[in-house]
Formats: sequence, structure tokens, C-alpha cells
Amino acid sequence: MLSSDTFWALVGLILFFVLIIAVGAPRKILGLLDTRSDRIRNELDEARKNREEAQALLAEYQRRRRDAEAEAETIVEEARKEARRLTEEANEKLRDMVERRTKAAENKIAQAEAQAITEVRGRAADLAIAAATKLLTEKISGDKANEMVDSSIETVRQRLN
Repeated sequence: MLSSDTFWALVGLILFFVLIIAVGAPRKILGLLDTRSDRIRNELDEARKNREEAQALLAEYQRRRRDAEAEAETIVEEARKEARRLTEEANEKLRDMVERRTKAAENKIAQAEAQAITEVRGRAADLAIAAATKLLTEKISGDKANEMVDSSIETVRQRLN
């Protein structure tokens, strides 16, 4: 048994384990494993904390986006209302302007018509006077003719005015 290679390999292995235990390798290995598990735990805790922060930031940004969208919608709606109001105002001003111009044109037409009527009446009176004067001077002569002409002229003037 002492001469067997297997026996000496076993003895060497046992001595190796005893030496490792005597040097404190298991404690060091356990310490390293504990340190590593603590580091991993800390990294997991930090990752969890980072994840929570990221979720909080995401929620905040989503809330801000919703608020911004609502504000944009409000602004767009206000702009639409303002555009409708301005359109109605412009249409009202346009209607007023058209009405004023139509009335001005009607007034000008009425004035031109009145002026034309006055001119026609004046011409007619002048022609009537001239015709009456011509007829009366041809048919009646003397003082009687002058009286009739003056009387007729006065009557025509009174009726025209």
C-alpha cells in the first residue's frame, strides 16, 4: 500500500487540503465569494434603484408629453376660435363696406336722376316759354300780348318751382 501510486496521490491530496485549510484558503475563498456576492447584491440594488428612477423619469416625461399635447390642443382650439372670429369680423366689415358703397352708388344715381329731371324741366320750361312767346307774338300783338306773355311766364315759373 505504501508503494502504490494511488496511495501517495491520496496522501498528497490530503496534505494539499490540510495545507490549504491551514493557510486559510477556505476563509479567503469564502471571503472573496462573500465580497463578490455583496458586490453583486450592491450592483443589483443599484440597478433596481436606477430602474425605479428610470421608471419615475419615464412617468414624468409621459406626464409632460400628455400635458404638452393637451396644451397644444388647447392652443390649436383657441387659434381655430380666433380664426373663426376674425373671419366673421372680416365678413361683417365686408358686408358693411358693400352696404355703404351700394348706398353711396344709389345716392349718386338719385342725385344724377334728380339733376337730370331738373335739367329736363328747365329745358321744357324754356322751350314752352319760347313756344308760347312765339305763338302769342304771331297771333296777339300790342299791350294785350305783353300782359299775356308776362302772366304766362309767371304762371310757368310758379308751377316749376
